[in-house]
Amino acid sequence: LLVLIAAPIALRKTPDPIDRLERETNRSATPQTSESLRLDRDKAQFEALAPYLEPSDEGELSAARAKLLRAGYRSRSAVRYYFLARSGLAVGLVVFGLLLMGLSQNDPDPARLIVFCGIAGIIGYIAPGWWVKRRITQRQGEMRNGFPDALDLMLVCVEAGQSLDQSIMRVASEVREAHGALSEELQIVASEMRAGKDRSNVLREFADRSGVPDISAFVTVLVQSAAFGTSVSAALRVYAAEMRDKRLMRAEEKANVLPTKLTLGTMFFTVPPLLLILIGPSLIQVMRALTSVNNR
Repeated sequence: LLVLIAAPIALRKTPDPIDRLERETNRSATPQTSESLRLDRDKAQFEALAPYLEPSDEGELSAARAKLLRAGYRSRSAVRYYFLARSGLAVGLVVFGLLLMGLSQNDPDPARLIVFCGIAGIIGYIAPGWWVKRRITQRQGEMRNGFPDALDLMLVCVEAGQSLDQSIMRVASEVREAHGALSEELQIVASEMRAGKDRSNVLREFADRSGVPDISAFVTVLVQSAAFGTSVSAALRVYAAEMRDKRLMRAEEKANVLPTKLTLGTMFFTVPPLLLILIGPSLIQVMRALTSVNNR
């Protein structure tokens, strides 16, 4: 049982970023346009079922849309798909539980049937929310890890004479292969700035969409730099150095936590087999002795 539990963890292989970069470079990828980043790029699906699939409360609807945006789902029908998946998966698992219990037992216990179907329905209802939270965590981790590199490139572009809008667009195109989520967000920022939206509002929306504290602090630095008239390159230089230090500290923190995790794993996977090997034969002999005594 322990081997079966540990096998998927041991056999899981994370993709090498260098291999992914070479694969993306060799592939003839079409440039990403602003049309692909629009929220209404697809046709609205399930328009007739919108009153039933979308929450009537405007605050709840905005919160669901913001959560899906952080997960990378930008289509108009994302909220409807999300609520449809929750209700559909809950009903589907309940029906599957009913069929499974009916096929496994000729006369199933009603209490057990209700408990089993209730647990299946709850799992189906919360599974889409868990998937979205997992996507948000992965996306935020990718943006957090790639943000120091993007700041270094942005600093080079600004010091070379480009404006902030041009540097953001250039950084978005440069980091697209290595950090796709961050590149997409930066391209949205650059497109909105070119469309004429206020820079402060665009940057604040960027911080809200990402949900990363480092990006929120960076937006605050840029807004204050523009408000007080200080140099953008100086602010970027200081903040880029700080972000590199924070990334190094996060790596050191993971390295320091690793011995504790290895100790717990070693205890979990070593002590039970050791106890079985040491105590198992004695227990078998005791059980045989007790059996012989009872037979007498």
